[in-house]
Amino acid sequence: MRKERHAEPRFVRVQEKGQVTLPAEVRRRLGLKKGDVVAITETEEGVLITPSAVIAIKALDRIGEILREQGASIEELIESGREIRGKLLQEKYGIAPD
Repeated sequence: MRKERHAEPRFVRVQEKGQVTLPAEVRRRLGLKKGDVVAITETEEGVLITPSAVIAIKALDRIGEILREQGASIEELIESGREIRGKLLQEKYGIAPD
């Protein structure tokens, strides 16, 4: 079970263009580095900042749930994609799939 983080609030200043600097320890803990994309979600309590990797994992989990509900799997979806790509390579470029 994952322990919830209830750290004390950290105060940062909003800059001229609305920029906010996340404290270094928060960036390290979340694995964020310059250029990373984060999701901003407005909540009743304020703003939630979520690393894009977390959003991607949740989306993949949801896709997996939907596929299972329909009797399929991610592995089957991937294999189907390989077959389709192989056919397209053959038809469009005359390249035999591996």
